[in-house]
Amino acid sequence: MRAKFSVQLKCLFFSQNYVLESSKPSSGTMASSDIKVKELDKRASGQAFEVILGTAAPEVKADFPLSPQKKKDCSLEEIQKKLEAAEERRKSYEAGVLKQLAEKREHEKEVQQKAVEEKNNFSKMTEEKLNQKMEASKENRTAIMAAMTEKFKEKDKKLEEVRKNKNKEAEI
Repeated sequence: MRAKFSVQLKCLFFSQNYVLESSKPSSGTMASSDIKVKELDKRASGQAFEVILGTAAPEVKADFPLSPQKKKDCSLEEIQKKLEAAEERRKSYEAGVLKQLAEKREHEKEVQQKAVEEKNNFSKMTEEKLNQKMEASKENRTAIMAAMTEKFKEKDKKLEEVRKNKNKEAEI
């Protein structure tokens, strides 16, 4: 009874996988196109094979004509059409480039305008905060001055009372 088996080999030098099939699992050589596989001794760790690669076939070079191929004659109309198409492509490309530049400039203007607005807003907010602080400081100083004036008036009244009392005691 013959059983078919396949062996997968990985060639380390050529980094290709070869699959060889044989209907004879016995020792000897197996061939598949230009590759020969020779089974070596069976070992406890597995089987060993010797792979013999055939010679490489020489590459066939294509025959080049001795003279260059003749181009077919183009009519004046065909040349004119090609020139017009090239001009149209050039104009289209230039229009695209100009459009991109215009969009870029517009974006730059928007960014600059936004930066100016943010700067102005920051300046206004800072000025408002400073004015509020100055107003609060002024009100606080006015309140402190009023409190001190009231305190001095009270002290003056007490001093005046003490003087009157002292004068009355001195008269008595």
